[in-house]
Parts: sequence; C-alpha cells; structure tokens
Amino acid sequence: MSLTAEAIAILSRVSTATITTVLLKKGLRNVWMRGTRPLAAGQPRVVGRAFTLRFVPAREDLATPASWASPISTRAAIEAMPAGCVAVVDAMGVTDAGIFGDILCARMQRRGVAGLVSDGVVRDLAGVLGTGLPVWCQGTAAPASVTGLTFVGWQEPIGCGGVAVMPNDVVVVDADGAVLIPAALLGDVIAASVEQERLEGWIMREVERGVPLPGLYPSDAATKARYDAWVRDQA
Repeated sequence: MSLTAEAIAILSRVSTATITTVLLKKGLRNVWMRGTRPLAAGQPRVVGRAFTLRFVPAREDLATPASWASPISTRAAIEAMPAGCVAVVDAMGVTDAGIFGDILCARMQRRGVAGLVSDGVVRDLAGVLGTGLPVWCQGTAAPASVTGLTFVGWQEPIGCGGVAVMPNDVVVVDADGAVLIPAALLGDVIAASVEQERLEGWIMREVERGVPLPGLYPSDAATKARYDAWVRDQA
C-alpha cells in the first residue's frame, strides 16, 4: 500500500500505543524503538517512510573531521532524503557523541524531512530546537559524531533502538516514541488501528459512565454485542 496523504492523515490520528497493540495481535512484539524520546515538549505526531542511516564504532583513520566532506557522509545522505521521510539513524545507542547538530538539522528541515529519530543523541541543543525539525533521541552531547562513531551509509537495513528497520518501512512517532510499521503490513495496520481507536474510545466512555472493567476491558460477548449495536447506530 502506498503511503498516501490519506494514509498519513489517518495514522496522524492514531497513537503509537494503539499501533503497538495492533502489531502485537499480528505477532510483532519488537516494533518500539528504545530511547526515542521527544527532544522538545509538544512535538507533533509524525508519520513517514523510513530513510535509514547507519553508524558503526569510531575508528581513528575513518572517523575524522575530514570524513565530513567524503562522498559517504551524513551531508551526502541528507541531500538524498526525499521530502516527507523520517530519518531513522542507527547510532548504536551511543550517548556521548552527537550525530547531528543545528546546521544539519536545518538542512533537513529545509528539504522537507518530517522528523529525525535516533537511538543516539544530537548536539547544539538550542540550535537544533531553533530549526523546528521534530527530533526523537536519547538527549544531547557536545562532542561531534566522529569522537565515538563512524558514518558508513544510508538506505540499508539498520537496527535502531533494538528494532530492525528497513528502508521505506513506515514510522509513526509521538510523545511515547517511535514505532515501526513493516511496509507490507501498512494497509492492514491502518484498517485495524482505526477500529482499535474507535473501540477504545467507546470503552473509555463506558469507564467514564462508571462501568466496571471486568467484562469491559477486555470485552466479553455481552460487551461486544453492546459495542456492535453502538457501531450500527453510528452508521
């Protein structure tokens, strides 16, 4: 299924918590990227295709300031990012070397990148926040990436926060962090997520009415019948 504007609009209304539940029912447990916390409060929910970037441990002959001008560099990768993508960066969980700073984030924002997700950290906090690019990561560190990491490529399979991410998988990110939707499951997840959100909204209203949880959540046969009747009334 294509990630159309309509699909993005639907997923923008669905929480990552709901998506993880839907994927759990499909047998996928490892879809939430650990350490992907919002860098700033109030960031919007972001939906986009994953554009992957990969770092490996620093090696002194490779991880140098001169490498920033290499054809294989974070700068070159940013120029290959399509508008609307979510940059997903495998920084191996390293938290003492910032993968991107304000200038790189400003360029990403200028190119229309929807957001940056990493299991690492960024640097130049005030400047990064000033770019307006939504960022999810483990925090900040002053040292440059080359003090702890070597950049090796983009648009290849990576691991981010313990999750396998393939280029063009779909990523949804909100206050709870980043969740991966395998590209092949996009249509099924969208349909199931819409229904899950509707059901849970109805259950919440039942809770607010004072209905006890046993039989309501999870729903027994009688509750399901009441819910189905409510759905029919909304049609």
